[in-house]
Amino acid sequence: MSKLRIGVLGCANIAKRSVIPAIKSIADFELVAIASRSKAKAEEFATAFNCEAIEGYQNLIDRTDIDAIYMPLPTGLHEEWVIKALEAGKHIHIEKSLAMDYDSAHRMVDLARQKELLIMENFMFLYHKQHQFVQNLIDKGEIGEVRCFRSSFGFPPLDLDNFRYNKALGGGALLDAAAYTVRASQLFLGNDIWVEAATLNKMNTEVDLFGGAYLKTENGLFAEVAFGFDNFYQCNYEVWGSKGKIIANRAFTPGAEFKPTITVEQQGEVFTHEIDAENHFINILNEFKRCVIENDVETKYEEILNQSRLLQELKDKSKND
Repeated sequence: MSKLRIGVLGCANIAKRSVIPAIKSIADFELVAIASRSKAKAEEFATAFNCEAIEGYQNLIDRTDIDAIYMPLPTGLHEEWVIKALEAGKHIHIEKSLAMDYDSAHRMVDLARQKELLIMENFMFLYHKQHQFVQNLIDKGEIGEVRCFRSSFGFPPLDLDNFRYNKALGGGALLDAAAYTVRASQLFLGNDIWVEAATLNKMNTEVDLFGGAYLKTENGLFAEVAFGFDNFYQCNYEVWGSKGKIIANRAFTPGAEFKPTITVEQQGEVFTHEIDAENHFINILNEFKRCVIENDVETKYEEILNQSRLLQELKDKSKND
């Protein structure tokens, strides 16, 4: 495969602001077309990014000159269009969260496995070098033995017409902000983790606005996560060890020109490390192409299923409060 030919299914803000510019910047990618339910919206995006405008999602999926689809649709629409895209033989790079629930995630992964096609969630933050820097500090024993992982991701209220307030479209903090904190917990504590306790708060709305969870591993390590749409802005995590702690101050949303800082606290001493800026959207797209070329799909399936399992457990545990 020379170039990976990409179609974009949906005209979301994250596509316009971050992902499509990243696609356009990678020489190994070719942006072929962008689809919207609205012809005017498709043409607006296509003009901005110099590709073809397609009215209607199915018309994009049916094209034979597209290898992979980037899908920034709301979670509530994912299963329908993922199934159709897989049936048409397309690899899929998709916004998180993939699925409304674990059973839905399993159906999509099962079909992808049957078709030998890649599905990859756009957890771009995982591909920023700051997290490997943190892991290297842990491996060098800078904070001793890891005891606890803590993470917070939340922001002030969004515009009321935002799909994140629409239950049918997969709205709510659980499938959005919480997904980052839960995914980061696995990054440092491993996949063999489960939700011990959780709470979700609706505050008289149809979706959960904020919440938190306590996750645990077999060997006694644990994670404390908090998230929300109605919160003072937070975007961080902390790894607490026997001899110190590490804080990533802008863990999930560093811009392409932003230099994150990592703070290391030890007894009586504080060290601050500035990390070089980089575009994690470009990094994850390069990983997507590598997985397609090398047919390295199983690892991504397992990541999806483990993430979806944990979000399902968090939801189920909150109902038992």
